[in-house]
Amino acid sequence: MEVVIKPTPTEVSKALADWISSYIEETLANQDRFTFVLTGGGSPKELYTLLASPPYKTSINWDKVHLFWGDERAVPFSDDRNNAKMTFETLIDNVPVPPDQVHVIQTELGPNPAATAYETLLKTYFDEEGPTFDLVLNGMGEDGHTLSLFPGQPVIHEKDAWVKAYWLDAQQMYRITMTAPLVNRAGRVVFLTFGTGKAHALKEVLKGARNVDHYPSQIIQPQSGELYWFVDQAAASLL
Repeated sequence: MEVVIKPTPTEVSKALADWISSYIEETLANQDRFTFVLTGGGSPKELYTLLASPPYKTSINWDKVHLFWGDERAVPFSDDRNNAKMTFETLIDNVPVPPDQVHVIQTELGPNPAATAYETLLKTYFDEEGPTFDLVLNGMGEDGHTLSLFPGQPVIHEKDAWVKAYWLDAQQMYRITMTAPLVNRAGRVVFLTFGTGKAHALKEVLKGARNVDHYPSQIIQPQSGELYWFVDQAAASLL
């Protein structure tokens, strides 16, 4: 595991944009596609805006990038809470990714059918065993959740399904999420985390006793890949 700390969110986002660009170039030198799982929330907006701007807009070989989402709120694409909607506005609408390589979770199908459809799609890309995505980008909430793996939820311990839908009572909505076993087969997983509000959770996830039911981000541990944290000084203040 590697932790990269920069003074401000802007400096973290720039460092991560450089890192992603280099990693994509390095990977595409040896294979003909790059599979990239995006995250929602507020933290990646500046990163996505950077990636959609020079020099990354032209230096990244976007026509070989295949995009996915790690989780989604079961709301329509038109809803501002929809993770994909934000990502289209900040990134996808502004870079030349072929539309058939952008794989949105189809919330209009309903939660469980959407999860089933997404897992079926993923199985056209990856085998039952072995590596999955080249890169999974994750955020972390103040409660230590990542993806839609929230504290105390049985989905944290899912072993078989690649994608699950479930009702999250605290938010009064369904969530659809990739599961830990799928993400842990990725080549690289990177967390992007900002702010003093996340400092306690970050300390517990990185330095505390293992308790994935309290801090689900702890369960993301790539089997044979690499784990990175890109954080600002505020988030790292208790490390």
